[in-house]
This record gives sequence, C-alpha cells and structure tokens, in this order.
Amino acid sequence: MKLLAVETSTEACSVALHIDGLVEERFQIAPREHTRLILPMIDSLMADAQLKPQQLDALAFSRGPGSFTGVRISTGVIQGIALGADLPVVPVSTLAAMAQHYFKTGDADCAYTAMDARMGEIYWGVYTKNQQGTAELVGDEAVTLAENIIFPDRQGLGIGSGWGIYQQPLSACLGELLTGFEVDHLPRASAIADLGVLGMENNQAVAVEMAMPVYLRDKVAKKESER
Repeated sequence: MKLLAVETSTEACSVALHIDGLVEERFQIAPREHTRLILPMIDSLMADAQLKPQQLDALAFSRGPGSFTGVRISTGVIQGIALGADLPVVPVSTLAAMAQHYFKTGDADCAYTAMDARMGEIYWGVYTKNQQGTAELVGDEAVTLAENIIFPDRQGLGIGSGWGIYQQPLSACLGELLTGFEVDHLPRASAIADLGVLGMENNQAVAVEMAMPVYLRDKVAKKESER
C-alpha cells in the first residue's frame, strides 16, 4: 500500500509516506510556518520516492483536535490532493497519533494524552496498546477542565503539552495510576500513516467531501461572561 500522511495540528509540521510497510518522514518544529513548509515537504518526499499522487492508494491526515489553524491546514492540503488524484482519505485523531508514536518507542501500554486547548482546558484522550501494538481509544476524547478528566482504573504515562501546564490537577486526579509524564511529545505524520493504513484495512476511509476536521470544541472563543 502507498499512503501519504500529513500532520500540522501543533507547532510541529510533518509529512510521511508509507510504502508497503516502510515509512519515510519529514518532520520540523516550526510554529506558524506550516503553510510555507507543508507543500515543499510533500513534494520532496514524493520526488524521492519517484511517485505522483495518482500512484498512491490513499491519504491520511490529522483531523484534530489541535490548533484550529493547523487542523484546517492539514485538512485543506489533503482535500486538495484527494480531489486532484481521486483518492480515499482516512481522518486520524491527533491524540491517537500521539499515543501511537509513544507505543512504538515507549514501555507503557496506556497513554493519558493531554494537549493544551487554551481557555483553561485540555484536549483529553486515554489510549491503550492492543495486541497488535496499535493505539485503541478508551471511552471518548473530550475538551475538558483538567480536574474533570475521565480515566480508567489502570496505570499509564501522561503525554502531551497539557501535562506541562496542568500537571498538578492531572496528577492529583490520577494519583498512583500515573507512572510519569512526558511534556515534549508531539504528534507525527509517521503515526498518522500507521493509523491511516490500519484505517484503510478496516474500511474507515471516506470520500474527500467527508474528510472534515474535528475540533471537539464548538466555540473558538468564549464570551467574557463565560470565562
């Protein structure tokens, strides 16, 4: 299978190309530079592989949650390629990608993912590693106050930017279930590619018009009376 994946939902910008089990990736931490970097990254990766979009089997993208601008960038880029090459698209959760990358490199089999959602809240999701080594969601993803998180009764590692800002209330909630946390753990396109291939195998691909972002939060900003 040949699948192209993009991830732009945080300060990191990355592109990955999965070809029959092998993954090549371009990754750069570059806040506010995603619109300048993403297309040259794609062009470079595709040129190195001597592929044109029409030779791909599918596309995958980080559908959120994350930066509203960043999520729109990845969505728009993938929609454009999908329309031009008539390709199916697999939307992948940003939080799932964070957990998937950790499970490929870390020891824990449960990841408490938390990204800073601004306005005093976090994007939250709990993922476990299944028998195939794939990140599997427990419950639902949510945008929530740190002290209102919902979690299973099992030990796990905290990952993501939310742990840098809300470490105290998150640790207080989890107590002895928390084995530690890693703040500098960003989603990567290589993990989007891994989950995109799995999504294709499980018939989770959608037509381009259904490839939409998921923000979790309905409001971009709160009224002053709501803060």
